[in-house]
Amino acid sequence: MNEFKKLHEDPQVLHIGTCPPRSYYIPAETEKAAQDALPTGKSGRTLSLNGTWRFMYYESFDKAVDFGAADIHAVTDERMDTIPVPSCIQNHGYDRHMYTNIRYPFPYDPPHIPDENPCALYRRNFEIPDTMRLERSFLNFEGVDSCFYVWINKQFVGYSTVSHSSSEFEITDFLSGGTNTIEVLVFKWSAGSYLEDQDKLRMSGIFRDVYILCRPREYTEDIFVKTDLNADFTECVLSADIKLSGNPEVQLSLYAPDGTPCTQKTLHGGEKPEFVLKNPLLWNAETPHQYRLIVHTRSACGGEEYTAFDIGIRKIEVQNACVLLNGKRVKFFGTNRHDSDPVTGYTISREQAIKDLTLMKRHNINAIRTSHYPSTPWFLQLCSSYGFYVIAEADIEAHGTVSQRGGYEVEFFSELAENPLFKDAILDRVQRCVIRDQNRAAVLMWSLGNESGYGTNFENAGRWVKSYDSSRLLHYEGAFCADKNRTNDFSMLDVFSRMYASTEWVDDYFAENKHKKPLVQCEFIHAMGNGPGDIEENVLQILKYDGFCGGFTWEWCDHAVYGGTTADGKPVYRYGGDFGEFPHDGNFCMDGLVYPDRRVHTGLLEYKNCLRPIRSYQKDENTFTFVSNLVFTDAHDVIDIEYRIERDGKIVQSGILKNLTFTCGENGKPCAEVRLDLPERDGNINVLLFTYRAKYDTAFYSAGYSLGFDEHILAEKPAVLPASQKGELSCRKNSRYITVSAQDFCYEFDTHTGLFSRMTYKNTALIEKSCEWNIWRAPTDNDRTIRQKWEETGYDRLRTKVYAVRTETLSGGAVRIEADLSVSAVFIRPILRITEQWTIDAAGKLHFNIKAERDTALPFLPRFGLRFFMPRDFEQCTYFGYGPYESYCDKHRASSLGLYTTTVSEQHEPYIKPQENSSHWGCRSVQLHSGHTALSVKSIQPFSFNVSHFTQEELTAKRHEHELTQSPYTVFCLDARMSGLGSASCGPNLKEIYQVNEKLIEFEGVLIPDIKSR
Repeated sequence: MNEFKKLHEDPQVLHIGTCPPRSYYIPAETEKAAQDALPTGKSGRTLSLNGTWRFMYYESFDKAVDFGAADIHAVTDERMDTIPVPSCIQNHGYDRHMYTNIRYPFPYDPPHIPDENPCALYRRNFEIPDTMRLERSFLNFEGVDSCFYVWINKQFVGYSTVSHSSSEFEITDFLSGGTNTIEVLVFKWSAGSYLEDQDKLRMSGIFRDVYILCRPREYTEDIFVKTDLNADFTECVLSADIKLSGNPEVQLSLYAPDGTPCTQKTLHGGEKPEFVLKNPLLWNAETPHQYRLIVHTRSACGGEEYTAFDIGIRKIEVQNACVLLNGKRVKFFGTNRHDSDPVTGYTISREQAIKDLTLMKRHNINAIRTSHYPSTPWFLQLCSSYGFYVIAEADIEAHGTVSQRGGYEVEFFSELAENPLFKDAILDRVQRCVIRDQNRAAVLMWSLGNESGYGTNFENAGRWVKSYDSSRLLHYEGAFCADKNRTNDFSMLDVFSRMYASTEWVDDYFAENKHKKPLVQCEFIHAMGNGPGDIEENVLQILKYDGFCGGFTWEWCDHAVYGGTTADGKPVYRYGGDFGEFPHDGNFCMDGLVYPDRRVHTGLLEYKNCLRPIRSYQKDENTFTFVSNLVFTDAHDVIDIEYRIERDGKIVQSGILKNLTFTCGENGKPCAEVRLDLPERDGNINVLLFTYRAKYDTAFYSAGYSLGFDEHILAEKPAVLPASQKGELSCRKNSRYITVSAQDFCYEFDTHTGLFSRMTYKNTALIEKSCEWNIWRAPTDNDRTIRQKWEETGYDRLRTKVYAVRTETLSGGAVRIEADLSVSAVFIRPILRITEQWTIDAAGKLHFNIKAERDTALPFLPRFGLRFFMPRDFEQCTYFGYGPYESYCDKHRASSLGLYTTTVSEQHEPYIKPQENSSHWGCRSVQLHSGHTALSVKSIQPFSFNVSHFTQEELTAKRHEHELTQSPYTVFCLDARMSGLGSASCGPNLKEIYQVNEKLIEFEGVLIPDIKSR
């Protein structure tokens, strides 16, 4: 059998012994069993081969004894280990994990792969029960990475590649009456690996379900159900292309979404079935109605079979460069999603998938792109049932072509797209994606793959898709990087797709109606670490332009490998570089809206509220307009609007808005208007909150669940700082320090730093280390591009030079200290020139007025403010600002302006790669206290602050959350300004309006020590 030795090295050998691709379904013995098989994937006709298999790992196939010869079958079970199937072998101690984004994990020399190619031999015995014995048997693998050879009873059955697609073999003639043995040899790499260079942890093995289908001699091989709606969507012709094995009698039964019978038809002599449905219930993500089709085949020679299909009736089309679903403009507020789990890797159960989908629904996400391969086959069945719009993507990515000379050279992007050796492989991967999921209502677009350039091979695949399934749209972002030196044909692509476009680029795309196709951003707002910071602007553009059909955040979950817990119970998550691999791309796989264990990132909370189903606008002093972004549902039927008015953080009025009717407004969207009797706007800050709550229980949340909120600041008085208290102060000076004191306090000002080195109040230390000027933050993942410039300019290693210090005793006894200074770094010219003024009164209040002039030739600042190192027992925190979640100038829509009480420990956000976290933007005041002594801050202008048990140096230095060591202090950062977060780790640079880039920064406020009442 040595002739099979090199199949996996030939890009033109794709499948041997496999059945033609078909749609995913599970046949059954009765109609009830067929319906029961839809949610479970099991029936009396399926024999699961999942479970424990014998297993032998080889570092290279030439070490797998004599591959293909009798010796491989002679390996005794006693010599073999065991492994669960399905699973990824790297999660069970074999080979090693690897994370690489773009670069191939082997030399770029297509179609050749390394001779040192790890492989694994799987073996198990099975028997087909008498109750299942029929005339034909089919072996199904739903996912094997990257290719595999199969033997039954030592007879070669076949070979298949394409990791994320189903492979089916008829094994009828290979089976014996009693115990049978199956052996599978799986290779880590194949020639097909050049088309599987996806941004993910690289794993291998039999990672999806394996099972045998027992079927009668004659049966339904495949079915493609089509729904043709008339112009006003009042009538549907439901038809089906049915491929039969043999000539069985075929009976079709159609049931309405509520389970009542619609119609039934028996086919004769190859007749094509058609059902005419009047006023059908249409499928969409808001109301995912599905009809159920039962296909019953009965053979004249005996044997019958039932298969069930859920069918959604809908029409997706492009008109006037807009995407329409059932005649209405539809928007995709989506996310990219991998099959990923920190414990099970690529192996995903239905329960794990349902958890993902439920979280998405709870956070207003309505669309998914299956990045960058077909998900496990029942996943799109769940999407259709739960209500998601899906871009179903073929198992193709060849991004590593651009790195073949070590850099990133886009001129190589389309090499494999043009290479004739990969023509059949690219077409095969696209066909398998389309055919397997052709009956899924959720799929509105097919995608030819991801980041593989463009050329003849993709043009051929695209033409095939449009000829095979004209009912859906075709997407391929790789066309954006097409080789400009060839004549490209984009005619088969229905949408213009790109990634991470700036808002300015989008505005230009829609300017003067220059666009010819709808725009979709298949990746945008990079959710890496503390981010994304630019969600609202991107969502507003989707809402603004009719032709902008949506975007898909990158991405759903952080990819990591679980490594147990530390001695103190912290989870350990590993990413690129933690496995001794090369190449690797570090934590670039930690880029999700949820943590690996599906804890929610604050970025997902931000995304949720930016995707709220209703938005409100203040029309005049007492009148508010509501605009619904629901397309197929009347907002007043499913959502209650609750309002709450707060005065200085305390509720003074609340209620529920009743009898609102949403009617079509000028913008074509449903609108409602309400006039409120608002209370007097006294107090300092008056805020109105509208919360949009689910009216009824659903499968995803209970009645009353908040789907989002809007906030309106009704009135705010200008900030007024407390007046100075008169009294006599002592002011002493020596060569370095100025000491200002009274009966209750003693402050020591350091003339070398221009800040206080000691502060005590009523015998309690307020700081335990000198204050510092602060412009550095622990870089966020989205700072990865600007970080190098920050470090080159010394923002992380400040030195202070005080030029002059002046003191003055004012009338009333207050002492004023003025200083002129600069902040710079070793060998760097001054970054800031600062003039400061501190006025200390008899009560110990410190009024500050700081003016900092920035060298505008240098990069924008991460932040500007002061850092205090307070005693650890200053653990309690109360603030009036944007909370309760971390908030920044471009990431605060999940938070609202109010009064919050928390602790320093609660503030820490445990990003797996440590970074800046848990700041609060838009604050009017903050107080830290130990239970006895308090230090409060009030400011003329809103400010940011954060409090932490970790210094920014510690957060900068450590690679993992579980490695962090707490500071002996409570670290209090008081910021006049903090730069935004953006999406620059993969997207455009941070917008200038969110950068600390002004020439002059002014900060005026007061520090107030006090005894905290118990």
